[in-house]
Amino acid sequence: MMNIINLAEAPEHIPQIAAWHHAEWGYLNPGGTVETRIERMKRYLSGAKIPAMYIAVDGNSLMGTAALVESDMDSHPELSPWLASVFVNPDYRKRGVGAALVKKVMEEARIQGISPLYLFTPDQQRFYEGLGWEFIAHENYRGGNATLMKIHF
Repeated sequence: MMNIINLAEAPEHIPQIAAWHHAEWGYLNPGGTVETRIERMKRYLSGAKIPAMYIAVDGNSLMGTAALVESDMDSHPELSPWLASVFVNPDYRKRGVGAALVKKVMEEARIQGISPLYLFTPDQQRFYEGLGWEFIAHENYRGGNATLMKIHF
């Protein structure tokens, strides 16, 4: 049974999340470590609306993550806020976990009157289009390809 909760309710998951995110996106932050990610993730524990991270859990099992952050691409400081850190544990992929997490962040943004919301993805453009996101541009970002997208509420 999947539940989506705020990371602030279950901070014990931070080390696992930091390890996953570092393995998945470490190339975007050369020189970064799991330890620096753990420190940065503590900002999600303040109870603020932004930044906030939501996690999908099944009992004590961590299924995935998604966050609402002020900025996610330093090449676009004019764009804010962002959907970021969408990650699903490989054991739970293709089960709707990622879509549920994205929809949770979208709902939180809508409740707060935030529109539009932005994201970038190296390889999941079709997934986000299926959830209503619009293509903005393809860019080279930190040595990799990125698709910039937005959604209005």
